[in-house]
Amino acid sequence: MFEELFTAPFTRQRHRNAALLQERLSFLQSFREVGAARHTLRQKAERLLCFVSHAPAPLPERMNDAQLQRLVGSIWKSTLAVAYRRRIELDAKRWFEFLGWWHESEVKPIDPALGRFIDWMRHERGLSANTIASWTRWTAHFLCWCQSQTLTLGFLQPQHIDAYLATYQARGWNRRSVGFIVAMMRVFLRQAASRGECAATLAGSIFGPRVYSLEGIPASLSWDEVQRVLATANGSSEQDIRDRAILMLMAIYGLRRGEIVALRLDQIDWSGQQLHIWRLKRHQPQVYPLVPAVAQALARYIDQARPAVADPAVFITLKAPRKSMPPQTLYELVRQRLRSIGIDRPKMGPHALRHACASRMLAQGLSLKEIGDHLGHSSTQATTAYTKVDMAALRAVAAFDLGGVQ
Repeated sequence: MFEELFTAPFTRQRHRNAALLQERLSFLQSFREVGAARHTLRQKAERLLCFVSHAPAPLPERMNDAQLQRLVGSIWKSTLAVAYRRRIELDAKRWFEFLGWWHESEVKPIDPALGRFIDWMRHERGLSANTIASWTRWTAHFLCWCQSQTLTLGFLQPQHIDAYLATYQARGWNRRSVGFIVAMMRVFLRQAASRGECAATLAGSIFGPRVYSLEGIPASLSWDEVQRVLATANGSSEQDIRDRAILMLMAIYGLRRGEIVALRLDQIDWSGQQLHIWRLKRHQPQVYPLVPAVAQALARYIDQARPAVADPAVFITLKAPRKSMPPQTLYELVRQRLRSIGIDRPKMGPHALRHACASRMLAQGLSLKEIGDHLGHSSTQATTAYTKVDMAALRAVAAFDLGGVQ
């Protein structure tokens, strides 16, 4: 392994002579098997060498976050840049996990309430994975704030929740964000109250700002702008080929980012020219005709650019470990493509292309029911927002002659 990564004999010998040689080699081999590049393996090998060379021997075979942070801090203090220390810490954590030496910190007293809330969302409500992840993140944020204030659920009062909201609203939360968080907290506190963990009246005492369901115009792109975005991915690199297929799925089918990253190879029916999508909001599959342009883009990526990995997902990350893309990476993908053509407006993420798809269908005369079905909306209210961006229809109404009425 080291012969492949390093050319200098002295460097190779340093790596061989350091502690836990086989454990380090096995870890590096696991990354090579999932397609890690040579420079990535070199960096990981160097950081592990730095760690084992300075850590006290023998290393403990039980490690958690607090212990690792103390260990790294005691070894280097301020002699290393913070960013490099953080990389060493992350690689060391992955190494301990690989060896089976990693053990999570002890569960905090308030954490079981979050675990029960997650179970309720998953098993009783059947919410989508993205919704569960979002609600879990914000609930954990609230519970961490409670812990910082030495508060438990049983002693929570409305004024404590007001203080939490005021603290973060002052740091930039807008009305819509606060409204979402308040709605989520009501659900969490009602569930906690049903188990006797907090006061039954607490959820009903929370009031958020007034938010109108149709007050914001969806962030959208004109179809000319969509064509310009697609033109930025006309290259022959793996990234361009992959990104073009992703952008076309957003613009033509209006797919959500979670639906795109969840797309598997077996959901493309090449012989029947169909695309099978699992709609996150409806919790059911939906079948689309495979548009020739999309079929060509997908086939080009799968046949020419997609790495040969065991992961069944269609779209794979560009860097090791080569695996299915996480949903959050699609936001950066779209934002960078938009910036490259001079578009840098608020809320210009994947939903901008989804909204462009809806606006184009509306301009072509399709009904709200047809648009909602195409986009996988669970209710007609979600589709109603697009009526506000049909400027041609609004101008026609404005120009209508009402028989001399002033």
